[in-house]
Amino acid sequence: MKKFIVVLLVSIFSNGLFAAEDWGKTGHRVVGEIAGKYLNKKAEKEITRLLNGHSLAFVANYADDIKSDRQYDAFGPWHYVNFPFGEKYETHPKSEKGDIIQGIEKCITVLKSTNSSREDKVFHLKMLIHFMGDLHQPLHIGLAEDKGGNDFQVRWFSDGTNLHTVWDYKMLDFYEMSYTEVATNTDVLSKEQVKAIKKGTVTDWMYESRVLCEDIYGHTEIGEKLSYNYMYLYMDTLRSQLQKGGIRLAVLLNEIFG
Repeated sequence: MKKFIVVLLVSIFSNGLFAAEDWGKTGHRVVGEIAGKYLNKKAEKEITRLLNGHSLAFVANYADDIKSDRQYDAFGPWHYVNFPFGEKYETHPKSEKGDIIQGIEKCITVLKSTNSSREDKVFHLKMLIHFMGDLHQPLHIGLAEDKGGNDFQVRWFSDGTNLHTVWDYKMLDFYEMSYTEVATNTDVLSKEQVKAIKKGTVTDWMYESRVLCEDIYGHTEIGEKLSYNYMYLYMDTLRSQLQKGGIRLAVLLNEIFG
């Protein structure tokens, strides 16, 4: 009986940590599903080969799934970057353990290299798919002092939670749509709008998320009860970030494999 209770508590605790890490399974699959629509033929063919026919959405949560295996602990810091508001990523001291910008750059380098093994390419492709989703979750470009909003306590309707978790999955889950439904119901964009989204570098896209992060902190108070009005204020932003993440993931994959 005692063993059962310990296992149950460990399971609950582990699931709680997992849930507070990023977009959540639905969000990452949305990014992967959208990206698939923007791949060129060469990239689509090579990705299909590397993933044994699986879709981007299917492997989009791999980088979270491996967190239960301690041998992958070194990749944990690649999911985010923290630096103070008002400062620049380029001039702020970098983490010796790496960050999301360094992680994405490493993935691109491995995937482009003719010396990389198939195994390494498959691994880093899965990681890149996930990290591009994380890059567009504003709280992943956050503040070290509250662990990217994980220590920023709020209420979601009647439930106690934190700001990071609200953006990870609380809002999206409240939407009650599958990842395919969300991906199918993205905003209709003109060619000019798509072209504008595709412009820039990974660092430029990171700064877009950073601006949103600052806006979120400016419109959220510690202990605040967030509900329908918060959805009204930010749900379109969340959906837009998922759409941008998918389009920009495709940009990188087309450049790597196309």
